[in-house]
Amino acid sequence: METYGKILLIAMPIFLGLVLLEKLYGWGVKKQPFRTMDMLSSMSSGYTNIIKDVLGLSISILTYGWMVEHWAIYKIESTIWTYIVAFVALDISGYWVHRLSHEINFFWNKHAIHHSSEEFDLACALRQSISSFINLFTIFLLPAALLGVSPTVIAIVAPLHLFAQFWYHTVYINKMGFLEHIIVTPSHHRVHHAINPEYLDKNHGQIFIIWDKLFGTFQEEMPSVPPVYGITRPAQTWNPIKINFQHLSLLIKDAYRTNNWRDKFRIWFMPTGWRPADVVDSYPVHKIDDPYRFEKYATKASIPLLVWTWFQFLFTFALINFFFMNIGKIGTPNIFIYGGFIFLCVFAYTELMDRNPYAWVWEGVKNGIGLWLIYQTNWFGIGESLPWATLVLSAYFVLATIITGLFVWFDIRKDQAVQTKKELATA
Repeated sequence: METYGKILLIAMPIFLGLVLLEKLYGWGVKKQPFRTMDMLSSMSSGYTNIIKDVLGLSISILTYGWMVEHWAIYKIESTIWTYIVAFVALDISGYWVHRLSHEINFFWNKHAIHHSSEEFDLACALRQSISSFINLFTIFLLPAALLGVSPTVIAIVAPLHLFAQFWYHTVYINKMGFLEHIIVTPSHHRVHHAINPEYLDKNHGQIFIIWDKLFGTFQEEMPSVPPVYGITRPAQTWNPIKINFQHLSLLIKDAYRTNNWRDKFRIWFMPTGWRPADVVDSYPVHKIDDPYRFEKYATKASIPLLVWTWFQFLFTFALINFFFMNIGKIGTPNIFIYGGFIFLCVFAYTELMDRNPYAWVWEGVKNGIGLWLIYQTNWFGIGESLPWATLVLSAYFVLATIITGLFVWFDIRKDQAVQTKKELATA
């Protein structure tokens, strides 16, 4: 936990810096629009995912260590080959986990967040799940376990395997010659993220594209079919916490609403997107039928609101850095309280990004809890070494509540009133 937090202290600024560089390149050189809200939503999703991972908020029904202990039939010596076997084992395991996440209704919920951006860029790579609390897929590492690959080796290789999937989330790298036949390239992954019928549920590979070619899920990017990105049931929100549970919420509602008892049970294991026949017409869900004719989700954002959103995002980044630098000192159970507070930070400012008139309520709750934590914990001990820091935090919590309230009152509610008048005038 503490070691992973220290690794992220180095990795986070690098990833965020690369995301900004790509966006600036697209805006300055390629003259493409700088969709700030989408980018901040993606990076905020990254916040929630790393907090969940560092806190270990998931369990495995079957652990890799147990598999090695009980099922290993051979013991690979700790050489470079051990790490190569581990890397390949993780990659084929990742292929099947990824594929099942696309093909089965229940498992799609853990993956939908990654596809929810209607842009394809380095930022969308940071949209990772927080909705998976039970890991059912350790069994896919069986080949490595049978060969006796040490759990320590898997623990070292797994983050490297994950980080190596970041770079190919971009539209600015064209096809890469002979590498197209070996590894997953940006071209392959653009196909994977596309909602065009020709591209749906293809190219599930994570590092090596060979698995898709071997198991029949490969599709080349075609010049005549430019990829369109997102999910066919669009999220329509910038709030990554909401996006993480949207599909699960629909499954629960459909299972409750259907009168067919068989459908109540099989809905979870049917192909992704399947719904019982008796709820499809009664409870329609917006779906993109024509990927070439739909409006990307966007919300009105004035310059002051954009500046304030950036400030909230960066302030949360500072809070996360303090958390990772002091996770050992903060200790249990306070690390879970701190992690929950970060989740609340993200929820509050992304609600304002969505122009939710109740964003001030979430902001007020967050800041009230923040003041209470200063009173109870001296902000997890920071006041002992930096007394001025608690004054800064207190001022922020008070001012953030006021500023968010002003945005809601003078910007969001004013627009809603104007829109209501227009609707009444045309009725």
